[in-house]
Amino acid sequence: MTITNPAPTLPTLLAWLEQLRRRGEIVYDDKQQCWHVLGHPEASAVLSDPGTFSSDLSTLMPEQEDLQLFDKGNFVRMDPPRHRKLRGLVNQAFTPRVVAGLAPRIADVTNELLDGAGGSTRLDLIDQLAYPLPVIVIAELLGIPASDRPVFRRWADELFDRTNVDPEQSLRRASEEAISTAVPIFREMNSYLLEHIRSRRANPGDDLTSKLIEAEVDGERLDDQEIVGFVGVLLLAGHITTTATLGNTVLSFDEHPDAAAEVRTDPALLPGAIEEVLRYRTPFPRLARLATRDVRVGETDIPAGALVLPWVAAANRDGRVFADPDRFDIHRTRNPHLAFGHGIHFCVGAPLARLEARIALGILLQRYRDIAVATDVPVEERNPWVMVRVTKLPLDVRAAPDPARL
Repeated sequence: MTITNPAPTLPTLLAWLEQLRRRGEIVYDDKQQCWHVLGHPEASAVLSDPGTFSSDLSTLMPEQEDLQLFDKGNFVRMDPPRHRKLRGLVNQAFTPRVVAGLAPRIADVTNELLDGAGGSTRLDLIDQLAYPLPVIVIAELLGIPASDRPVFRRWADELFDRTNVDPEQSLRRASEEAISTAVPIFREMNSYLLEHIRSRRANPGDDLTSKLIEAEVDGERLDDQEIVGFVGVLLLAGHITTTATLGNTVLSFDEHPDAAAEVRTDPALLPGAIEEVLRYRTPFPRLARLATRDVRVGETDIPAGALVLPWVAAANRDGRVFADPDRFDIHRTRNPHLAFGHGIHFCVGAPLARLEARIALGILLQRYRDIAVATDVPVEERNPWVMVRVTKLPLDVRAAPDPARL
């Protein structure tokens, strides 16, 4: 069977994944030299077994000093027991109480950003709300100047907007090329974050960076280099998923106006609708793991040393788990999607991302009686092989009546 190289759009990616699925829920790819894991139970099994499927991919990466510095505190790429210790520090900062306490600030920032649009009937969702909102929130948590958000956006764009993802190319070679391209960004990030950390060490504040400086792991404090990767991951991951989810939700509502109308009529449906968007337009379509031993997953034997790609986007459309998986259904009573991962690496910022999306979308629907994707200006979508998101989403909006004037 020949699988052709699709153009970088979400429909072609999904078609490519379904073509793979016809060969099985776990498929070896000679060209990419990896194992594609497509099924939901199979992907869950891989993600829930860090002892067999390692998140440490350093052996696949070229040796680059700037990347190694960033990865020193990057708990996303760590295995136990080090992962458990560092993750515990983050969990303390993102307790349900702490996250819930951010709700008033999220609402205030949302309203301030939308007030900045004035009475305009044209709004770019990403530029004017979906990007600045989560960046302001996470930057304030970290004690980083939110005014530097254009810099953070450039970092995210250059790291996540690669267009050289090619199913005909070895992933190891593609990773080497991607890392080589990203090194200048990591160098700039490291320099910026080190300066911030040293400033906080000299003048501590009531922020997460200062708390990380004072925190102890096994009786030892983190050094500045460890905190760089820690803060960098939180800064990037702390905003990009929310930005993607806000854009993906508005796009999904525009494509499914009946669902949007239901949510307007009954705002209690909004949390379930957001979960369906996360399943239907999964922000990060795939993850990566390295098999540490020979292992059998389902009916497939995977050898030690193999590169394994759990395709979250495919798992979230597994017909064995999701009825009518290609249908956008905000009423799904069971929606165990894997958009935020699974197991020990489940996204630590998921509660915050969900809260930001719920509050921001709720306010957006209250302020505007009509919201439609503009037809005279193109929507800018990024390569879904890397991330499913839009970076430009022009909207035509009409304000709702002011209750005070009725």
